[in-house]
Amino acid sequence: MLDNLTFKLGAHPINWVGEDVREHGADTTYETILDDIMKLGLTGTEMGRKYPTDEEVLKQALASRGIQLVSQWKSVLFSAPEYRESELAAYRAHVEFLSRMGSKVISTAEVGGSLHFDPRRTPNEKEVLRLDDAGWQSLAEGLNAAGSIAAEYGMKLAYHHHGGTVVESGEEIDRLMAMTDPSLVWLLYDTGHAHYGGSDPLTLLRKHYDRIAYVHLKDVRQQVLDEARAENADFVTCIRKGVFTVPGDGCLDFQPIITELLSRGYDGWAMLEGEQDPALHPPFEYALRALVHIGKLASEAGKGA
Repeated sequence: MLDNLTFKLGAHPINWVGEDVREHGADTTYETILDDIMKLGLTGTEMGRKYPTDEEVLKQALASRGIQLVSQWKSVLFSAPEYRESELAAYRAHVEFLSRMGSKVISTAEVGGSLHFDPRRTPNEKEVLRLDDAGWQSLAEGLNAAGSIAAEYGMKLAYHHHGGTVVESGEEIDRLMAMTDPSLVWLLYDTGHAHYGGSDPLTLLRKHYDRIAYVHLKDVRQQVLDEARAENADFVTCIRKGVFTVPGDGCLDFQPIITELLSRGYDGWAMLEGEQDPALHPPFEYALRALVHIGKLASEAGKGA
């Protein structure tokens, strides 16, 4: 089904258990998630909140199923210079853990200014606080320093542009890429967050392909997004409404995206993501349908080569 892929395909536990919406999959065990990933024939996953925190238990759980821990999200607060030292120390500890797990990329996102991730924000606030020039400069410097730490361990900082954060739109992604060292700061290309942030995913892929170290494949329900935007809903509310789904179940045309990745010989990891209520959208069933869809697209891309 997936023989034509040049890249490695895994599944993010966010298909089973929400990270931003805690009630999604609250009763799901890590054994269920990993067993499903194995049954899907996939060999990669990201760290999730239900996975064991004991490294030896985690290693055994993964190894017994032939699954690699590919990455783990790391929030950073580099836009505020006063946090730089403590944030870099935390980043090093994070890199060391992932290095021990055999991971090669670190999913990294700035949380300064975000409604839901910035620890300095209060519940009554309604908008993301965009960075000023000083904030951008501090962010870029912090990311370069963190990327240097990752490089010490033979790893790559993969910046995750993300809805509801200060690096969300195409212009913000462009600015981040322009301000950071291309040998130290790479891009985590996310199809769903690209569309959510107002970018054309294919255009973004082509523009920044040489910086892409990691891929998330996620689809968007346009009607849900339109309704949420009309209500001025925040990011987490959009998740609760079901704005995201797996490839093939939303509005995005993945054919040119898959074709582009294959034609360029992308050989890194791509992670399947849905980020929706598993009670309404059974994770194994949706993931399997997405894999069939991707497989067909890869086959069509091969025929057109």
